[in-house]
Amino acid sequence: MKTLSLLIFCLFFQFVSAQPDSLFIKEKLPKYLGPQWTQKNRVSIDLNEVAFVNWNSGGTNSISGLLGLRSSYNYKDKYFVWKNNALIDYGINKQEKRETRKTDDLFEVNSNLGFKPDSISNWFYSARLNFRTQLSNGYNYPNKEEPISRLMAPGYLFFGGGMEYGKDIDELSFYFSPITLKATFVLDEDLANAGAFGVVPAILDDEGNVIVEGERIRKELGVLVTNSYEMEIVENINLKHQVSLYSDYINNFGNIDFDWRVDFDFKVNSFVRATLGSHLRYDDDVKTSVPTEVEGEFDEAGAKIQWKQFLGVGFAVDF
Repeated sequence: MKTLSLLIFCLFFQFVSAQPDSLFIKEKLPKYLGPQWTQKNRVSIDLNEVAFVNWNSGGTNSISGLLGLRSSYNYKDKYFVWKNNALIDYGINKQEKRETRKTDDLFEVNSNLGFKPDSISNWFYSARLNFRTQLSNGYNYPNKEEPISRLMAPGYLFFGGGMEYGKDIDELSFYFSPITLKATFVLDEDLANAGAFGVVPAILDDEGNVIVEGERIRKELGVLVTNSYEMEIVENINLKHQVSLYSDYINNFGNIDFDWRVDFDFKVNSFVRATLGSHLRYDDDVKTSVPTEVEGEFDEAGAKIQWKQFLGVGFAVDF
């Protein structure tokens, strides 16, 4: 995995250094209008439905939906930028003769405070906070008896400081933090005792009874690098890219946890739009398992790359 981590780091820095001028959305400095607070809110619903009637090729009726909520409240003046946002994504899928299943579940809060020493500088001294978790239980379907995740199990908190570069920081940002705290919360007794999401598992006796309960919080201190940009590719087609790379100084330094999202937003009119998204993730602390020859028993298989792809058509309302 270290070889893969090194390759990702090299590709990432090559990509950042080679970004074309077109990514810098505004070439001219905007006219200063004084301190400004701006607030934006968006509600979106994406739907997908398939129905069959006497369809000789066969098929299963299904319907799925994704609800998205976005809210941001930002401040900007000559020297300070303070960006705050919160988001909720929740999706479900229902197929004929099968239970309703969750397809997406995310609650996230971000706060980013930046200060630049002079009004024409593109460099900011920055402090960042990111928190995310989920809202409802997750299952390894069709097993709905034993949740594999819950609210705050896991929950993730990143907090640190560093330097951020952005010619127009609202559209493009490159951030480097040499000191970032990462805390992983597993506030569920069963999952904590099992050592889920990298926390220290419980100590058991020979009969499987808990002697010492598993830890509920895992703390890490490491380096964080992020890059993001937004751009209009052609009229009514927008691209948003976000990537973060994190490596813990103490535990396996050089193993990189990464999170990379690429989203295309296709605007039909003021309300109707389509979305195509890709989300790639790797966390060395999130181990997978494989079934053994003994029914109901599993062996640890190590961490694996996670990938999620989404295509939806729906409507969005800004207010």
